[in-house]
Amino acid sequence: MKRIEFTTSVPHGGKLVLNSVASESKRAQMQEKADRLAREACVTVPDRIVSDIDMMASGALSPITGFMNKKELGSVLKTMHLANGLPWTIPIVLPVDGATADKFKVGKPVALKSENGTVLAVLALKEKYLYDKDVYAQSVYRTASPEHPAVKILMDQGDVLLAGPVTVVRRPTYSTFLDYRLDPSETRRRFTERGWKRVVGFQTRNPVHRAHEFIQKCAMEIVDGLLLHPLVGETKSDDIPADVRMKCYLALLENYYPKDRAMLSVNPAAMRYAGPREAIFHALVRKNFGCTHFIVGRDHAGVGNFYGPFDAHAIFDEFDPQALGITPLFFDNSFFCKICGNMATPKTCPHPPESRVNLSGTQVRQMLAAGQIPPVEFTRPEVARVLIESHRPA
Repeated sequence: MKRIEFTTSVPHGGKLVLNSVASESKRAQMQEKADRLAREACVTVPDRIVSDIDMMASGALSPITGFMNKKELGSVLKTMHLANGLPWTIPIVLPVDGATADKFKVGKPVALKSENGTVLAVLALKEKYLYDKDVYAQSVYRTASPEHPAVKILMDQGDVLLAGPVTVVRRPTYSTFLDYRLDPSETRRRFTERGWKRVVGFQTRNPVHRAHEFIQKCAMEIVDGLLLHPLVGETKSDDIPADVRMKCYLALLENYYPKDRAMLSVNPAAMRYAGPREAIFHALVRKNFGCTHFIVGRDHAGVGNFYGPFDAHAIFDEFDPQALGITPLFFDNSFFCKICGNMATPKTCPHPPESRVNLSGTQVRQMLAAGQIPPVEFTRPEVARVLIESHRPA
């Protein structure tokens, strides 16, 4: 399918959909109503759904206006498009158990609160329905194995989905990364102030090593700026914590990137580990944040051996590029070649695998635990020092 390069970014669906109460007076009224409602009809949602609620409020999930009904979910699972034909690959749903669902009446509002007891939003309940978890798992994750972290969450969650538009009355309160929690309207404003028209987004849930740096800088050669956009929502327990990763990003940007061509902001989304489908989802979210281009690396959003290394590249061929509205940039696995004397990929390096500096995650963790700095061909020393400090016993 022919590729299209986008030089301006329009939000997915044409405009940013802000699911929050705008005016101060109306917000106060809605908060009071929501607090009263919480005593009668309320659902406590886990952190991963709090992230979805926050992204609805900011417009990051545009054009999504709430939790999907049965028709919308079916369309996403079967066609990877919303019922109106827009590309969309990840269900945005609110699961509850049957006993909880029985407490609520369709047509009546339901308060949504976080696990710390804060009422965040009001759901205008339009539908509650059963869904097939195996179909969901096979469609989104390409497996029903409980070894997949997101499948396990899916199988453990409630059997009923609540659907309807959501009005956010309080955004979640954060104590971390406050200077970097920029909504789509704010990243777009900053891009404009910097004169950036073509912006490439980079998704990560890991520290940026030399391989990541290489593909980012390759992409920066054809655009005006880079949005380094790490995901800081819920991830697997063995992923490196977001606070450690942020120190790595800041050290890297300070020392190795031109300050007028790279920007750091955080993405509050939870990780789905949905591989190819999540690659599309990540691209659409970055489109809402104002990116025109998006880097798709090897095994994007993968986990274990559930996806092929380039499945996340191939899935883009299943979509109309004009409908996606963002240009994917595909990169192979990158490494330092001792013979070439620089970073390369299998597309550019003719030398045998033994000439390449490739360290497994296990090797890196062992080195860090022993206080050993990984080779400079693998990671910048400033990043290594942050990681070593984080691995020291408390």
